[in-house]
Amino acid sequence: MKPFLLLASRAEDDVADAEYAAFLRFGGLEERELHRVRLEAAPLPELPLDAWSGVVVGGSPFTSSDPEEGKSPTQRRVEAELEALVAEVVARGVPFLGACYGVGTLGRLRGGVVDRTYAEPVGPVQVHLTAAGSSDLVLAGLPATFTAFVGHKEACRRLPTGATLLASSPSCPVQMFRVGEHAYATQFHPELDLAGVVHRVEVYRDSGYFAPNELDEVVARLGTVPVDQPHRILANFVERYAR
Repeated sequence: MKPFLLLASRAEDDVADAEYAAFLRFGGLEERELHRVRLEAAPLPELPLDAWSGVVVGGSPFTSSDPEEGKSPTQRRVEAELEALVAEVVARGVPFLGACYGVGTLGRLRGGVVDRTYAEPVGPVQVHLTAAGSSDLVLAGLPATFTAFVGHKEACRRLPTGATLLASSPSCPVQMFRVGEHAYATQFHPELDLAGVVHRVEVYRDSGYFAPNELDEVVARLGTVPVDQPHRILANFVERYAR
């Protein structure tokens, strides 16, 4: 099997490593089957797309809809590299799955709009599949309504031209969509379980997702309902596209 490619951009080693471990675990992959590139660390190397079964983008502390003048040089570089790569991925029909941060790139393709209109606080939300989502192979086995972890400062307000809405929620109408036949983005985090999301909010308590003094309240909210369905998306993506 050709490996999958994970494009990560978290500067904190412990969070980056936990994210990688989560994609391995829930994707049912071994380390040799998931190659990681940390975009924040260095310019994107030459990555021939035919070398991979598919491309996955993890979450990020970057917010693509921030004013350009407020972005760091690293963020501007990462966004430019991702934009060029994802455009090629979609054009060539390469399997793609962007988790949270992937919405910022795939969502702006073909005239889509990503902004802060539908930002959501950290916590579990009810996600509802559309008719198209219910018949999509990457969502096979998920119930019509399931709970997922979210926490984001921006979201896709207007889908790219020709995109297919796969999942929605009352507070964020675009929770998952597909561009073409094989490029997916989720606003929620299919790679997170309770331990993973608690670790992440502890690390990012001062990053503006919530007031630092609300950490205990946020952690308590995260554990109020079980979140065990979104992981199927990673397993389905791997099963469908491993080659």
